Amino acid sequence: MEAPWTHATVLLNEAVDALFGNDSDPDSAQADGTYVDATFGRGGHSRLILSHLSPVGRLIAFDRDPEAVAQANAIADERFSIRHESFSHLADLAGASVDGVLMDLGVSSPQIDNPMRGFSFRFEGPLDMRMDTTRGESVAQWLETADTNQIAEVIRDYGEERFAGPIAKAIVARRQERGPISTTTELAQLVADAVKTREPGKDPATRTFQALRIFINAELEELQQALEACLHVLKPGGRLAVISFHSLEDRIVKQFIAQHARDVYDRRAPFAAPKVMKLKALDRIKPTADEVAANARSRSAIMRVAQRTTA
Repeated sequence: MEAPWTHATVLLNEAVDALFGNDSDPDSAQADGTYVDATFGRGGHSRLILSHLSPVGRLIAFDRDPEAVAQANAIADERFSIRHESFSHLADLAGASVDGVLMDLGVSSPQIDNPMRGFSFRFEGPLDMRMDTTRGESVAQWLETADTNQIAEVIRDYGEERFAGPIAKAIVARRQERGPISTTTELAQLVADAVKTREPGKDPATRTFQALRIFINAELEELQQALEACLHVLKPGGRLAVISFHSLEDRIVKQFIAQHARDVYDRRAPFAAPKVMKLKALDRIKPTADEVAANARSRSAIMRVAQRTTA
């Protein structure tokens, strides 16, 4: 049965325009190249990209969520293919074979809104949070054996949570007294009891749930690998567009583009030719006020756009 949860694609037209570099009417563009939607999700970006491709254009999509892959398999278009893999597998594509890569790093609304996925502190569900439910351990399984220092480090580093220590101690104490935490609401209540103050309007469990999700899915490591892979797969002149939703992701993307958007000189060999830049930073785009009003989950989105240089 079709799940009732829907997803509103963030920066839909802006992202696809950035990918193709359309300065005129995007409906007139008919691209012949090969493009990658590195995070298919529910396919909003992919479907719009396909509408811009010529009959010989190609779109390769990646997603590690089996539900997303099932949605992708419903697209009957010979120009389209889906890979049930994380986007770090971009590195498997041939060098200089791709004209554009789009990454939307946000968690899709169906993942958040479906209690059985365990991403949300607002709904009772199993404490899972895996993007790919066919492999790896869940958050609940990890919390069964992790010690206080390990838990505190994850919550502090990935959630930027200043109460990481008390939260970690509370998790371990609860485990010792009453057994492992198995549901989202159990964890959310435990965090709320351990966090004494919180920003107005923000649930106390927000940072902890973000941290555990990022950790259990190795999201930041996957992002680093995928960005590096883009330098390998993008053709000269190819575009990279990345939409991030929190500061940890955006910092990685911003620093990656900056690092490769300048000539690098070897101080040990001052007269040697510099290593030339591999990327050119093009733009930084945020959702309009209208989009934020229509979809509150878009409010923190930032898209950074870069182009592979010809060097």
